[in-house]
Amino acid sequence: MRDFSNDHRWLSLNTATVRKQGDFAQIVDACARHGIRAIDPWRDQVAAIGLDRAVKVVRDAGLDLSGYCRGGMFTADDAHRQAARDDNRRAVDEAKALGASCIVLVVGGLPQYSRPGSAPSKNIGVAHAQVEDGIAELLDYAKQASMPLAIEPLHPAYAADRACVNTMRQALDICDRLDPSRSGAVGVALDVYHVWWDFELLTQIERAGKNRLLAFHVCDWLVPTKDILNDRGMMGDGVIDIKSVRAAVEAQGFAGYSEIEIFSDDWWGRPMDDVIRTCIERHRTVV
Repeated sequence: MRDFSNDHRWLSLNTATVRKQGDFAQIVDACARHGIRAIDPWRDQVAAIGLDRAVKVVRDAGLDLSGYCRGGMFTADDAHRQAARDDNRRAVDEAKALGASCIVLVVGGLPQYSRPGSAPSKNIGVAHAQVEDGIAELLDYAKQASMPLAIEPLHPAYAADRACVNTMRQALDICDRLDPSRSGAVGVALDVYHVWWDFELLTQIERAGKNRLLAFHVCDWLVPTKDILNDRGMMGDGVIDIKSVRAAVEAQGFAGYSEIEIFSDDWWGRPMDDVIRTCIERHRTVV
């Protein structure tokens, strides 16, 4: 297991962590000030300053991209599925232009919540089928761009509106069916916030192996959690044994960035430099 105590060279900042404090260019500038080598941008932040400018500021700062957030939302009725296809192809193109190592997929839940305007449905089995079909179709396009797809299992509380893939087992089952040769074209983004509770987690990390572990996200689970979306904790403030999960991931050969992704009304209300300094300190001590 790598020693993070003396530097933060393997810290990546997911730009959602400070999305309320500045635009994408300002976040990149702050990362450069604090010696952060990698980021994971969100598409809306890139769009706000324009893709061409975003590419330039990333290159000028010499930053790596540990991923790109996000593609997915595959579930929709027939009238809206083409829009989802087109949007996901654009996401792949953007990720390629920015030099991302993978594109993170939040797959979608029930159609009417995942793609506004879709007909109401309570059939989660149909949603599962649409997700797998959508990833399979996108995979063909992503392979042409050499852009790996990272399926992110989300906590079951999000099954209806954001992701009906909720465990590592579910995500890896899809990977095995779509990429039985384990080419690395599709894998998982493991976010400890979403999967820390799963009693199969360590077994599924071992099953994933190095070539399916495409991204590793960290934050913490607060007790109590006041808002399932926007009350994530800073690492060390909650109940997740982050070091043990990282140890399991690195035991499989993962040697990439530990990406800090915190959706938090609390941390969004603090100065950007203070948040980043805290991220660095906690990355060294509890990640």
